[in-house]
Amino acid sequence: MLRIVMTLLLVAATSTAFAATATTGVAFVHGTGSQTNAYADYWQAPMVDTVRQGLVNRSNYVVINCDFTQYMWDSRAAGCLAGQLKSFIDSRGITDLVVITHSNGGNVMRWIMSNPTYDSRYPAIISRIRWVNALAPSSAGTPLANAVIAGNVFENALGWLLGYQSDAVRQQQTSWMAYYNQNNLFGTSGRPALPKGFWSVVGTDVVSAVWNSDAYCGGYSQSVGLEITQNWLSSCSDGFIECSSARAAGSLWFNDKTRTGGKVLNHNQSRRACFGLQNILKNDL
Repeated sequence: MLRIVMTLLLVAATSTAFAATATTGVAFVHGTGSQTNAYADYWQAPMVDTVRQGLVNRSNYVVINCDFTQYMWDSRAAGCLAGQLKSFIDSRGITDLVVITHSNGGNVMRWIMSNPTYDSRYPAIISRIRWVNALAPSSAGTPLANAVIAGNVFENALGWLLGYQSDAVRQQQTSWMAYYNQNNLFGTSGRPALPKGFWSVVGTDVVSAVWNSDAYCGGYSQSVGLEITQNWLSSCSDGFIECSSARAAGSLWFNDKTRTGGKVLNHNQSRRACFGLQNILKNDL
């Protein structure tokens, strides 16, 4: 009993000392697409500005703007992300970094954490990361990418969601992601663990009924579109990512309904201030 008590006291003291000395920051890493103003266009202010309220210094945040239409290792993707994260860490003196990613942004972050010798900036970034909160990550790809690359009529219906036949979409084909997970990325079954935690938030369904107010959070037209695309996916999906893909890497943080009062998060809503998600992320800081 004495050993248990002493251990708990030591853990508490260490945590208190860390909290007193660490400079915590948060980075928002968008998904597929080329962003120049992800704050307004991808995440939107209610999400970003609520989450950063969880910081001691609310100015210690960065919203990444990179070209994630490229392969994850490309200089315009992982290279751009590394540059902006390193600049943020250095300029703000960040020693404790929480990264919030969405969709394909999780793959770009996993590339950095899985390949520390690929870029001289990666080790310093990895050493500062507390953990990555991956919202609806496409860790095992998506059948929708398969359909788009096949070049059928489905491509036009998915252009708004995927950005057509970009390299990032090719990368998210299920067979391609299976190869990358087996050979280039850590964190999936049978592979080495990632050096820092990768915690997935999983969207399990789509609501689009015109009479259901849940369908309007984040935009009603997006909910309708994701309801349509869900027909090409398994029954457990957010309209873009199947649950099995979102859970494929790292550890499960939570499935939407377990923390949102029974509300589901479609793929668009998981990057927006919907059903208290923004407060869950704020409290995590």
